[in-house]
Amino acid sequence: MSNFLSGYSIQRWLESCPQGYLEKTEFGHAPGESEPELLLTNETLREDTLFTTVQLVMGERCALAASSGLINAAPDEASKRFLATQTLDEARHVEIFTQRLYDLGVKKQDLESTLSQYVNPNLVKFAEVLLEKVDKKDFVAGVVGQNIVLEGMAFSVFEMLQAVSEKSNPKFAHTLAGTIADERRHVGFGENRIGSLIKEHPEKKPEIEKMQKEMSYHMLATFADAFGDNQPAIDEGRRLAEEGGEELAPGQWHGTDLATASPEELEGVLTDTVLKEFKTRLGRIGLEYQSPAGP
Repeated sequence: MSNFLSGYSIQRWLESCPQGYLEKTEFGHAPGESEPELLLTNETLREDTLFTTVQLVMGERCALAASSGLINAAPDEASKRFLATQTLDEARHVEIFTQRLYDLGVKKQDLESTLSQYVNPNLVKFAEVLLEKVDKKDFVAGVVGQNIVLEGMAFSVFEMLQAVSEKSNPKFAHTLAGTIADERRHVGFGENRIGSLIKEHPEKKPEIEKMQKEMSYHMLATFADAFGDNQPAIDEGRRLAEEGGEELAPGQWHGTDLATASPEELEGVLTDTVLKEFKTRLGRIGLEYQSPAGP
């Protein structure tokens, strides 16, 4: 446990996160950076951006509830301290993505109604499956659901959004860079801590794999809904990128040309990337990925 203690200590977190890659940032990006004017004035792009950002806020609210709820369920002090740092990470993520909604013109008094208007129902169900385990103080299932499934999904989603935004929206790309670094640490904790606990409690495997199957179903349904509805926004973004010059066009991500891919191709590469990571990470902790029925 000594390596575990040193690798996930509060001191290590302080050095790497607030005193490291987040130093001299505000809401995750450099001071003075702002959303591109087009996102504020082009209604098609703004609507699509609001939809995307709401999903990020709601996903991070789930992560905040899960990580904070698991602290007192943790079987050792090292895990409690790590989850305390993760709770602050997740609270920061909620704050920075909420701030992005404000930057996009959402009034503070309209925040909750905006979240209710745009949130995908499948994402709500995804969160409910995880938080049921957290409410029951099921530490092993809760950490698998939070740090392997939810964080694994978020990691790939953030990477894809960063690749799309790197040239056209540096502010958002910089915001995502810090969240990606956080998620990488969270996923690492899930792998390193839970593998040994699953060996101690093999009887929990069927229940945890059932949870993963349910969460995966709602995740894939969320992806299908999101990509199924955003062809107009993709077309508009590409038209404006062409007008602005090639320097605004996104590059490739996992072998897919983000500047020309169809919504179906974008959904496919994101799904394949997330599921590949799931299978690898679950295998490392002694679980077998369970494929859900198609959404």
